[in-house]
Amino acid sequence: MLSHERVWAAIDALAARYSLSASGLARRAGLDSTAFNKSKRMSSDGRPRWPSTESLAKIIEATGSSLDELVALIEEKAAAAGGALPRQTAPVPLVGFAQAGAGGFFDDAGFPAGEGWDLIELPGRAPEGTYALAIQGDSMLPLYRHGDVLIVDPNAPVRRGDRVVVKTTAGEVMAKVLEKQTTKAIDLLSLNPEHENRTIPATEVEWVARVIWASQ
Repeated sequence: MLSHERVWAAIDALAARYSLSASGLARRAGLDSTAFNKSKRMSSDGRPRWPSTESLAKIIEATGSSLDELVALIEEKAAAAGGALPRQTAPVPLVGFAQAGAGGFFDDAGFPAGEGWDLIELPGRAPEGTYALAIQGDSMLPLYRHGDVLIVDPNAPVRRGDRVVVKTTAGEVMAKVLEKQTTKAIDLLSLNPEHENRTIPATEVEWVARVIWASQ
């Protein structure tokens, strides 16, 4: 049975999956920043307030997720509450940064090429084309550490402020924050303050993909 609590718990889970707070998710969706606050989920007379279908459509579009992903999260919350449903997982390719930088491992759109990859299981359903990128070294401290895994979706729309993985035509792969992208260049902010920000000419960018989740 669809319940008020499960729907709101799924919205919270969707926000967390995309590294957002409930208010951050609302802002990204073009809604009032307080729209998803816990205080707004009940009316003054104690009746439950449900999110509108328009609000759900906007957060799906803003995160680049899907209705199936939101429904899966609702089902997960139902399982957590009643233990009736099995937890769904999705296997995705696991790629190392050394492989990401080498030729032949990705196609021109930034998707892993070929077969025989190691696989990692993600909770819930993963958008088609999603893969995992294993962090190596300390160049992404303090946000990401050696051994952390970034979940990357090359199909997801990329916007200012998103965490992204970028590969250059020279084979360099980096995780940064997107500051600005134009037809001429891409401006990137470094996660590690000891590493400088980057501006890369568009002609030297092979692909850009959004980080939708991180396993830490």
